[in-house]
Amino acid sequence: MTQNLMMVCEAKLVLENQGDAEPTGKIEAVVTTWGAREGADGRRFNYQPEAFMDWAESFSKENRPLPMFVNHDADSIPVGEWHSFEFDDKGMSAQGRIYMNTTQGSDLYKVMSESPNMFGGVSVGAYAEDFMMVNAEGEPDQSDEAYFQITKGGLREVSVVMYPNNPMAEVQKLEYFRTDGTADLKVLERALRDASLSKKDAVTAASIFKKVLEVRDASKPIENAPQLSDSDADVTEILKALNEREILKQLNSRLKG
Repeated sequence: MTQNLMMVCEAKLVLENQGDAEPTGKIEAVVTTWGAREGADGRRFNYQPEAFMDWAESFSKENRPLPMFVNHDADSIPVGEWHSFEFDDKGMSAQGRIYMNTTQGSDLYKVMSESPNMFGGVSVGAYAEDFMMVNAEGEPDQSDEAYFQITKGGLREVSVVMYPNNPMAEVQKLEYFRTDGTADLKVLERALRDASLSKKDAVTAASIFKKVLEVRDASKPIENAPQLSDSDADVTEILKALNEREILKQLNSRLKG
């Protein structure tokens, strides 16, 4: 008998946009992590990648997206979709998009952008074809301290939630640019920190990037602008480099040079 359950997991959401264009609604999230953990509601889970491998393989072949809901409201129309999932040694990540041409999708995007600390967790609706109770090491355990482990199962949906079961589940960064095309330096700084730059280097790099945009938009060079060899380059190429993470290498070399 298949068992359905909701699992609120480690979450990191990323909303991205290209330049000053309209938001695309692109979203990325770490939807679960492997290993034993206890949620804020006291439920205990111990998930391993092997349990989801068959589902992931079938999903990739079906070419049918997984629905995205808000707070597991599966009776409503989806606010978006998840189209790909990847596994690494830490957990499962997903890529998808919010439906920006719908009222609910657009509203969700705006709320997440306005207050990522209030609305930014991820919760997965999973099913278990087979499961067992285990200890933290994955060994069979029927005690009150045991963890629920899916041994064969998959996902039915992934929701964006306001109250994540894991108190550490929160938005890490939103899109680099606001709808008016101006750069959000705090978002950029967090992205650079995620890429292993120190806080000092991330702040400096974000400041340099802001100057590059200002040089592009100004009718004449800005007073005391940083001496950058490519400050007059097409900013589209710079943004492209940012998305490919190559900009991080360029900024880091400037900082050290």
